[in-house]
Amino acid sequence: MDTSHRKTADLPLAVWPCAQKTSQWQRHRRYLPDSNRHPAKMLPALARRAIETYSDPGDLVVDPMCGIGTTLVEAADLGRRAIGVELEQRWAMLALANLDHVHGSGKARSRAKVIQGDARQLPRLLSTRGRRLLNGHRDGKLARIASGAVDLILTSPPYACEIADVSTENLISGNGPLRRVDTTNYSPDRRNLGHARGGAYLEAMADIYAACAAVLKPGGFLVCVTKDLRTDGALRNLSGETITLCQDAGLAYWQRIIGLLATIRDGELVMRPSFWQMLYTRRRRALGERTHVVAHEDVLVLRKRPGRAATAAQAAPTRKAA
Repeated sequence: MDTSHRKTADLPLAVWPCAQKTSQWQRHRRYLPDSNRHPAKMLPALARRAIETYSDPGDLVVDPMCGIGTTLVEAADLGRRAIGVELEQRWAMLALANLDHVHGSGKARSRAKVIQGDARQLPRLLSTRGRRLLNGHRDGKLARIASGAVDLILTSPPYACEIADVSTENLISGNGPLRRVDTTNYSPDRRNLGHARGGAYLEAMADIYAACAAVLKPGGFLVCVTKDLRTDGALRNLSGETITLCQDAGLAYWQRIIGLLATIRDGELVMRPSFWQMLYTRRRRALGERTHVVAHEDVLVLRKRPGRAATAAQAAPTRKAA
C-alpha cells in the first residue's frame, strides 16, 4: 500500500501541493461542466489527499455540505462509502449527476449517495435515511450512524463572505452585474447559510459542528477546509474561529495543513488567483493597502476523543497524519 501521503505523521503542520494542475484540469471530463457554476468548489486533489490520509478503504465518509459532490466522487473512487448532505436542491441534483457521470452504474457508484437536507440535522438525516440510501442491506454499523459510526467527515463550509460565480456574458459585454445572481452565496434564498454573517454564522456553524461530533465514531476525524479572507481591508481569523467552535463541540484539535492553491514549479510558487481575488486585490492596492492574493486554504483537522471504554492503545492512537 502506498503510504507516502502519511510521511508527515506526528507533525502539527503540513503542506499539501494540491494545485499542480489547475482546478479546471482536475475536473476536466471527470465532473460535469455545470459544476463550474458552483461558486466554491473543493479541489479534487485536496479531497483525495484528505480521504487517503484520514480514512481507509471501506470506511464511511460524510460531507454535510457536499455542494457538487467532490468529496463523494473522490471517496467512492478510493473505495470508501460516502454520504453527502446538501441543502440546495440544485446542487444536490448536480452532486448526484456527477456521481452518475464518473461512476456510472458500477460498484463505486453504489458506495455514494446524496441526501437533501440541513447539515444541522445530520444525526437525524443519517439515522433515518442513511441505511436505506447506502446499500439497502441490514448493516449493524450503519444502524449506529446517529450514535457515532462515521469514520471521516470532510467538508468545506461557507467562508462568511460574499461569493458568486462570474457572469461571463456580462463580463464580456460590460453590461449588468459581474456576479451571477443565481449563484451568489450559493443560493438566492437568504435562509441559506451562505448569506449568514457575524454572530448568525457562528451560531449556525456551532450547531453543524455539534452535529458532526455526534455522528463521528470515537477516534474519527473532522477535516474542515477554510480560508481566511479580507473584509473591508481586515483579515478575518475564520480558521481560528472554526477551531474554537469545533473544540466547543467536544472535538480535539489535531493538525493544520496548508493546502496550496499555487503551483510549485522550479522552486517557486506560480499563483493561480481567481477573478474575484484579482479584482479585490487591485482595488485594495489602489487604496494604498498592502494586500496580497491568498495562495492557500487552511485544512483544519480535528478528532473525536476515544470513549472511556477505549483501550490504552486507542487512547493514544498513532497519527494517520497528512
